[in-house]
Amino acid sequence: FHALSGDQFATETNTVTGKDGWWSYAIGKGKAVDTNKYFVICANVLGGCMGSTGPKEIDPSTGKPYGLNFPVVTIKDMVSAQVHLLDYLGIKKTLSVIGGSMGGMQLLQFCATFPDKTFSAIPIACSASHSAQNIALNEVAREIIKKDENFHNGDYLAKGESPKKGLKAARMLGHITYLSESNMSKRFGRKLQNPENKMDADINYEVENYLQYKGEQFAKTFDANSYILMTKAMDSFDPAKDFDDDLVTCLQNVQAKLLIASFDSDWLFPKEYGLEIQMSAIKAGINSSYIELEGDYGHDSFLFYSDRYSAAVKHFLNSNE
Repeated sequence: FHALSGDQFATETNTVTGKDGWWSYAIGKGKAVDTNKYFVICANVLGGCMGSTGPKEIDPSTGKPYGLNFPVVTIKDMVSAQVHLLDYLGIKKTLSVIGGSMGGMQLLQFCATFPDKTFSAIPIACSASHSAQNIALNEVAREIIKKDENFHNGDYLAKGESPKKGLKAARMLGHITYLSESNMSKRFGRKLQNPENKMDADINYEVENYLQYKGEQFAKTFDANSYILMTKAMDSFDPAKDFDDDLVTCLQNVQAKLLIASFDSDWLFPKEYGLEIQMSAIKAGINSSYIELEGDYGHDSFLFYSDRYSAAVKHFLNSNE
């Protein structure tokens, strides 16, 4: 299951961006998810913009892009669509499901709603529901997009335009939350991009240049309405609400063996969230284990290689064969 800005290109070359897949270091022959032994499936989420039906697709009733008229999509809807895919492929049960961030939310929903569909699961750098802080950050990002002059109340594609400036700024804000302060200090510090450091310069510091680049690249390929739709899906995710807000009761349906992973530098989804899932899993009688990993990249650490991280995933998968 991919994260908010991810897609179905988990490994090898992303044919849209031309870059390596978002988990290429972990998936492949002899790697943590060894394709000599395992068949790997990754689907673009419902509501996404890299293949599955989303707001940029044509509404057959109007002949125009759905835009903001696209139905509200929940994490549960995303997972239900992916179960339809498994059924279409004739796959009754997976060896394991893996996901980080929004992918971890999908994983928890998958295990709770379709308990007979997997033997094991690895939720990484995620939570059982969004915090007020994360909801607030997402709302600021959405507001930035909507304030772009080319947003046109979500009808920008029909007008042949795109709110790239707003999406770029929203991504810049989001990217800050994915990093750690120590990594930003180590990587950029207060290094100047413009030695003269003029007040009227567009960019003075290297970290500003980095964020500008990341925002621009993201705005070239991602759909703004999908970004709005998917952040709202993350904000509304709370499977325990159907069980009197009791996560333990919610997890009692889960049959999968769990490996729950968090990163010490992640302040967006800190280790306390992973520990909450682990403690609730124990109380629910689930065969589960928890690991806190070192990571230099904040929340984004789940996307990067480390020996301990790779070994944990590999050994867990091997234990389920």
